[in-house]
Amino acid sequence: MPILSSRGAGSAKGFGFGVGGISYPFDIEFLVIAGGGGGGRGDGGGGGAGGYRTSTQSITGTKVITVTVGDGGNGGVAGSAGTKSSGANSEISGSGLSTITSTGGGHGAAYASYSAATAGSGGGGALTGGGPGSYPGGGGNAPSTSPSQGNNGGDGAAGNNQGGGGGGGAGGVGGVPGASTAGTGGAGTASSITGSSVTRAGGGGGGGGYSDVNNGGTSTGGGGAGGGQNTQANGVAGDANTGGGGGGGAAYGSGGDLSGNGGNGGKGVVILSIPTANYSGTTTGSPTITASGANTILQFNGDGSYTA
Repeated sequence: MPILSSRGAGSAKGFGFGVGGISYPFDIEFLVIAGGGGGGRGDGGGGGAGGYRTSTQSITGTKVITVTVGDGGNGGVAGSAGTKSSGANSEISGSGLSTITSTGGGHGAAYASYSAATAGSGGGGALTGGGPGSYPGGGGNAPSTSPSQGNNGGDGAAGNNQGGGGGGGAGGVGGVPGASTAGTGGAGTASSITGSSVTRAGGGGGGGGYSDVNNGGTSTGGGGAGGGQNTQANGVAGDANTGGGGGGGAAYGSGGDLSGNGGNGGKGVVILSIPTANYSGTTTGSPTITASGANTILQFNGDGSYTA
């Protein structure tokens, strides 16, 4: 939890006063989650979750903290190889702060079309087509951070089991397809920064494949489930402001009739926890403002700023 600095403590060694009598230094906790990746189209891999990073930083004087919240990526559309995309980065920055950048989640692969992307968490793989073999899941934690911001996507199936792999999540790798179910999305990570535990940044489930893999992969932590085969099912979108990956679209029928679209990735989020005694009340971008114990919580669902 942040170290609290009360008003009126300016005579203590190392403390000073800023605008409005706020005393320095004090700590702010940050949670920075990027946008999730889009799921691959028909028989596709799930999208990877947006990168997940935390930071606690000491505020030593008045400064503007700029917040950028990344959008989720687009799911692949049947018949088109150019519509899929990875999620966008989220970031906090400001003079005297360590910039924290979380990388958007990677898009999932699509049957016989395109491979999964390496990113904050990697997208799930898919069958390459034209015989045995599959696109592997995309790598996670790229670029590398410590602690890791994400995990690898699951490989797609080869041979007759044609389901897509699950997208990687902040808390675990994406699953690989089984005998009848596509790969599950990688687990998200829980945080209590808002005062209650919420799990975010789960990977999207892989899409079902013709003819053996009947069920789309499940997902948690805001990731979207994959579509089931023979239903023309689209992948489910990742939940907004969780950074969850989109579910992979399902195959439909035989041959190249792959009509399930991938789900879009969920938009990211940036959350600040500030000691209420040091809260200035100066924001842009209309964050959601709540209280938890001795702290004021700012949840940015879009771009904005906070003046500490």
